[in-house]
Amino acid sequence: MYRLVEVKTKREQRDFLDFPLKLYKGNPYFVPCLYGDEKKILRGDWHLKYAKQAFYLVYDGKKVVGRIQAILSRLSNEKQNQKRVRFTRFDAIDDPEVAKLLFGAVEQFAKDNGMDSVCGPLGYSDMDREGLLIEGFNELSTFEEQYNYPYYQKLIEGLGYEKEVDWVERKLYAPKELDTRIGRIADAMMKRNNLRFAVCKSTKEMVKRYGDAFFDLIDETYKDLYMTIDFPEEERKEYIAAFKLLISPKFVRIIVDKDDKVVAIGLCFPSIGKALQKSGGKLTLPCLIKVMKAVKKPEIIDLGLIGILPKYQNSGVSWAIFYEIMKMLYEGGVAYCETNLNLEDNKGIQNNWGRFENVLHKRRRSYLKKIA
Repeated sequence: MYRLVEVKTKREQRDFLDFPLKLYKGNPYFVPCLYGDEKKILRGDWHLKYAKQAFYLVYDGKKVVGRIQAILSRLSNEKQNQKRVRFTRFDAIDDPEVAKLLFGAVEQFAKDNGMDSVCGPLGYSDMDREGLLIEGFNELSTFEEQYNYPYYQKLIEGLGYEKEVDWVERKLYAPKELDTRIGRIADAMMKRNNLRFAVCKSTKEMVKRYGDAFFDLIDETYKDLYMTIDFPEEERKEYIAAFKLLISPKFVRIIVDKDDKVVAIGLCFPSIGKALQKSGGKLTLPCLIKVMKAVKKPEIIDLGLIGILPKYQNSGVSWAIFYEIMKMLYEGGVAYCETNLNLEDNKGIQNNWGRFENVLHKRRRSYLKKIA
């Protein structure tokens, strides 16, 4: 007989953290989160200043068979004028009864806090893993995004959850030859707008000079996209710390104006998914060695995001960013670049991928259910 438990004790926290590692053991496409970062989330840390949260487990005897997290994001609800709870970190065996218990707990959490709907999978912000994988189950997950089994869709939709938005992901391949026309267009645009690429000798210098400006730009650029929030100071510091190991001037392009103000950013990461698989996301010495090798000479790069201030979005700045990505692929011996999530109805970004040889290989979905 199944038993629902709200996570409170250290043992229950450990069960929550370890369950996906057991559920996906041996799966060649699953990439775990960093174990240490997940422990911080269970503790609450700065998150509780901006959100209310709860974690739930379902046991079959002493064995965990499902888990889920509920997040009431005050920042999101205030910005969107909504009364929603987000669900995330849903993992379960293929059993509708387990899913019913878990989502029932999230829905009750929402009702108890005066909310009228549940949506997700969504984290604290759009920098977290989000979206349920519904296409692309035979593709390696990126470090930034979550993998799930195909039956998750059936479990969630069987409980009355309906599609709200879809994201798609693409593989971008290196051109056989660089199109120098794009380079000339990019150079002309940069000169016309009195812009230049920032030069940083180290990650430390780049973060110090442009760390806050990066989040300011993302807040402005992404403000009208689905369920985005403005990043509070604590969250900015958390993400800089979490991604500092991966951020390198080699894979980041920052365009600034004559006053050194950031107007556009293209942020890529070396893919470390394979390096993390065997360790379960724990930064053991063998894992760190693999990560450092992947960072030094990546086989794949992940495109974290592209952001361009609205003032420059029709000025041709994107040509410069995309040409730099082409050069990364062409000159770096990289197999491909993976775009991560792009909203399917964001025609601007979708059209831009036509400049590359590309394959749409994954689709993710965010669901919504009204409960009042």
